Amino acid sequence: MSSTPGTHSLAFRVMRLCRPSLHVEPPLRVDPTDLFIGEDIFDDPIAASNLPPLIASDVTTNKSSDLTYRSRFLLHDFADSIGLSGLLVLPQAFGSTLEVRDVVIKAEIQTDKQRILLLDTSKSPVESIRAGGRYDFIVEHDVKELGAHTLVCTALYSDGEGERKYLPQFFKFIVSNPLSVRTKVRVVKVGATHFQEITFLEACIENHTKSNLYMDQVEFEPSQNWNATMLKADGPHSDYNAQSREIFKPPVLIRSGGGIHNYLYQLKMLSHGSSSPVKVQGSNVLGKLQITWRTNLGEPGRLQTQQILGTTITSKEIELNVVEVPSVVGIDKPFLLKLKLTNQTDKEQGPFEIWLSQNDSDEEKVVMINGLRIMALAPVEAFGSTDFHLNLIATKLGVQRITGITVFDKIEKITYDSLPDLEIFVDQD
Repeated sequence: MSSTPGTHSLAFRVMRLCRPSLHVEPPLRVDPTDLFIGEDIFDDPIAASNLPPLIASDVTTNKSSDLTYRSRFLLHDFADSIGLSGLLVLPQAFGSTLEVRDVVIKAEIQTDKQRILLLDTSKSPVESIRAGGRYDFIVEHDVKELGAHTLVCTALYSDGEGERKYLPQFFKFIVSNPLSVRTKVRVVKVGATHFQEITFLEACIENHTKSNLYMDQVEFEPSQNWNATMLKADGPHSDYNAQSREIFKPPVLIRSGGGIHNYLYQLKMLSHGSSSPVKVQGSNVLGKLQITWRTNLGEPGRLQTQQILGTTITSKEIELNVVEVPSVVGIDKPFLLKLKLTNQTDKEQGPFEIWLSQNDSDEEKVVMINGLRIMALAPVEAFGSTDFHLNLIATKLGVQRITGITVFDKIEKITYDSLPDLEIFVDQD
């Protein structure tokens, strides 16, 4: 078997399967009489005088026939200036001059990370390829990596003299992103007391190609912990659930050379059998975008983003949240603070005790519990929650802080982190 450089009876030619190009001709027209005579015939007066009667009649009666090429560059029709003949140009044919036999063909894609076999005819070699003939095959590969790629094509064959030869050829190309996706995640607190959180995801898609891209689908697939809704400025919202998909919708045009389009999604954490969302391990994974598009002539493209992450969430076994706080309270007058205690484990927790921890400094505590300093709560079932009211009283006017609301598990003997400080306005009334 010979693999040394030299003359081979085979050669690989690689063509990308794509649209044919339009055949363009210069607007120089050919006269039918050019098949029989040329311009130099007028150099011989005897030959010119003895033209066949049919041709001579056409020259004298048809003004468009001009053997001197004087009017060949004149535009007689609007289409003449374009130079388009109406023909499509297909890739040129391949071939060789010798017959080869028992051809084993392999095709592989090689990247920095991996080598993928696309074709191997070892078990069923091509019996023969005649002289001037060819063997066509198509290989497909879903490109998932950026950067340098090499298409490695090899052929093992017997030439006309029966010598076994080995032909390797390499075709290098660069893969770059046709578009880029930039995302922003914002968490907004809404409601009268600003304790309900809604997550908004903004996705900006930018076209880096020289061709217009028509977005067939830009779909956000939320993770199992989230529910997503696409927000539209000029139409109804679309809920992205498995049961609800937009089937027929016009594509979104993103123009070539840096055109952009923005998408906005509203995300809410799913509830697990309770009235409030439960934050679980990995719930900061929001989901991923599935994007498909086509070019002007229908060539498809597809891109799947990596998992989009939101605000990092620390899993807590017991979580205490504020449900309702009065906007204004009266000085030296009792008021109620509504709280929710949530068990985020798969077993019953409690009973619990609630109290206000003392300040580390010597400052006087302005907001205190009105009544018993320690409040008892019954056990909370697995993944359950309980609402309760804390009876408080403020002793100073102005904007004051409620600090140190603490939860203690009487069975596990665990003291959980205090609730973040709350601000209230204390008025004279």
